[in-house]
Amino acid sequence: MKKVELVFIPTPGISHLVPTVEVAKLLVDRDERLSITFLVMKLRSDPKVDRFIDSVCKAYNRIRFIHLSKLEPDPNQPNNLFVSLIESQKPNVKEEVSRLVRRSESSPGSPTLAGFVLDMFCTSMIDVANEFGVPSYIFLTSSAACLGLQFYVQALHDEQKVDPTEFKGSDTELVMPCLANPLPAKLLPSVMLNKEWLSFLITPTRRFRETKGIMVNTFEELESHAINSFSNGNTPPVYPVGPMLNLNRDGDPDVESDKFKDIRQWLDDQPPSSVVYLCFGSMGCFGVDQVQEIACGLEQSGHRFLWSLRQPPPNGKMEPPIDYTSPRDVLPEGFLDRTANTGKIIGWAPQIDILGHPSVGGFVSHCGWNSILESIWFGVPIATWPLYAEQQFNAFTLIAEMGLGVEIKMDYRGEFQLDGDEYSIVSAGEIERGVRCLMELDNEKRERLKEMSGKSRTVLENGGTSSTWLGRFIKDVMDHQP
Repeated sequence: MKKVELVFIPTPGISHLVPTVEVAKLLVDRDERLSITFLVMKLRSDPKVDRFIDSVCKAYNRIRFIHLSKLEPDPNQPNNLFVSLIESQKPNVKEEVSRLVRRSESSPGSPTLAGFVLDMFCTSMIDVANEFGVPSYIFLTSSAACLGLQFYVQALHDEQKVDPTEFKGSDTELVMPCLANPLPAKLLPSVMLNKEWLSFLITPTRRFRETKGIMVNTFEELESHAINSFSNGNTPPVYPVGPMLNLNRDGDPDVESDKFKDIRQWLDDQPPSSVVYLCFGSMGCFGVDQVQEIACGLEQSGHRFLWSLRQPPPNGKMEPPIDYTSPRDVLPEGFLDRTANTGKIIGWAPQIDILGHPSVGGFVSHCGWNSILESIWFGVPIATWPLYAEQQFNAFTLIAEMGLGVEIKMDYRGEFQLDGDEYSIVSAGEIERGVRCLMELDNEKRERLKEMSGKSRTVLENGGTSSTWLGRFIKDVMDHQP
């Protein structure tokens, strides 16, 4: 029985690491010939990442993590911090993989190197895989529709010589194979509408075409149209293997903390499906003007709420937001007293545990793909309020393609604008309307969501579609042994 090893290289950040580790767990559980080594890059120290990795190491002896030494990115590439960070790690990756190969050659029975599994932003590591004569695969932490969008825009740019940045501000609608409905160009990801940043997305997408296959964190029943659009043979094989969710929270210090026990106690005291949960992801935050509008909209809606309110980093830096020491300072006067019986303001909280609580009946979300998958799993409908990256596109697919959400403002762009445009303020009236639509959702949408929630829970079981695709991926890895 030939043992093989895959080297996984995720992008720095918990939202990319968690689903990537979840797929690694499934692979080693599924096939005892497989071992996996993660090469971990870090932009900054993150105790959450460290705790997560420790918990995986304790539970899985065929998954190991090697922390690459922290390197300073090239100061001449300030805009492409990620790109220069990942480029600078190539020598470290080569060294660690050489060590792995030497170990394999010197001890009979050790697994042999079978290939690299890369995050979408780590495609420059294909060069290193090529040096070792092994294939590369991608694990995509976003949707199948998003993969189709990337291929569409790359082909538009490279083959039809169309500059997608010209769609900025236009009313054009784009017809693409991965979507059943035309996409308003204004909902394209910001990087596709910005000349300086466009290559940040087009370059990796070109390299996707060099790989032996792309695993996607989605499932066939959720994105059948997008997944079928890859069957024409113009792209590497696509394997929908999701949803990848970290649901086992036993012993997680965040869940055991007094802060979360207080939140859980508050949720326990609310009626079933009565609370709207507002959370905007690991980077989501707003200025004081917008915070005040959200507060007024929530109060006017009359619905119970749990609001994860976080403070923007100083001077617009690209750093994660932090919890307010005193939220009262940014909220309308008297708001906390008037809503004391119906609402609760919190800082960061374990989202999965909140979405899984029976009193939560709606989710105002930034539409990160992980958050969408979590909300579908728990059958909690979303009101879309995208901020950055591909979130406007995700909001469109959730509403127009899947029919599983309602809109607050689909074309909103957050403060991390790439070109300094003024971001708009969503008014209290729009927020009130969105929250009411969400919490008073029609039965047809609720039924559709309930059905999709059920499917998301069975696709990874034996015989389920994602389980079958995962088996095909393993077979492909074994068939491409160097």
